[in-house]
Amino acid sequence: MAIEKVVIAGGGTMGSQIAFQTAFSGLDVTVYDVSPAASAATKRRVATWDQTYMHERQATPAVIKTTNDHLRYATDLETAVEGADLVIETTPKVVAVKNEFYALLAKVAPSETIFATSSSTMVPSQFAAITGRPGKFLALHFTNHVWANHLAEVMGHPGTDPAVYQEVVAFVRQIGLVPIQLRKEHPAYILNAMLDSFLSTALMLWVEGVADFETIDRTWMMATGAVRGPFAVLDEIGLKTAYKLMLAASAEPGREGLVMVAHQIKVEMIDQHHLGQETGAGFYRYPDPAYLQAGFIQGN
Repeated sequence: MAIEKVVIAGGGTMGSQIAFQTAFSGLDVTVYDVSPAASAATKRRVATWDQTYMHERQATPAVIKTTNDHLRYATDLETAVEGADLVIETTPKVVAVKNEFYALLAKVAPSETIFATSSSTMVPSQFAAITGRPGKFLALHFTNHVWANHLAEVMGHPGTDPAVYQEVVAFVRQIGLVPIQLRKEHPAYILNAMLDSFLSTALMLWVEGVADFETIDRTWMMATGAVRGPFAVLDEIGLKTAYKLMLAASAEPGREGLVMVAHQIKVEMIDQHHLGQETGAGFYRYPDPAYLQAGFIQGN
């Protein structure tokens, strides 16, 4: 089955990006939100991607218009999923919220519709039973700045139908991205598993006073040729998200020290409303952060 109609459940930062990339690739997309107010916020978010795609993807005004013509918005779930081939859930990272959504979705979605969770921390087996169609359920994780990062991780659970898995792999290619295929479930997938170690190590160096964040970034950039260091990456992810990730990781055996990291992020960053790029201030100031300025690598 070729996937032609896609529903994005939740039009937040990530959901709106997935929706726009999918519509940009010529598929029909409906963005479902729980209320008119949430839907209005989604429309405002989606509108920001017009200029982004014109600037970074060299999309013409005609292409942008066609993209927006492929987008629909809905606040009634049954209406939204009518005729849907694929529903990608991007609801908050709260088990109870996801359980409630899937219980409702199972009642109204067509029997042939594939369900996918975009969660970056939860595995599909956590929700497979409540979907009512475990064989047609899996995880499909995108990265921020979908249009630039070019990948999506596909992760099934033991009950995922292999044919369904391959349909979703084909869908990822269809929307211009590279499918990263996981062979088994892993809570942090591939990208976040590596990113977690990278960021938590940098944060520990900062918290323990080994070096300031700019020195840590500068060291990484000089040694690897990367255009950003870990603290620039944290600003992009958002400090609220980083705080939650570090707090959750601190519950793992041997990582209790990350409680201190989470505390320092909260006190020095979040409580000062330094949330990252979204607020114009995180570890760096935006839109012209120091790490992009001439002389940063040399420490000038």
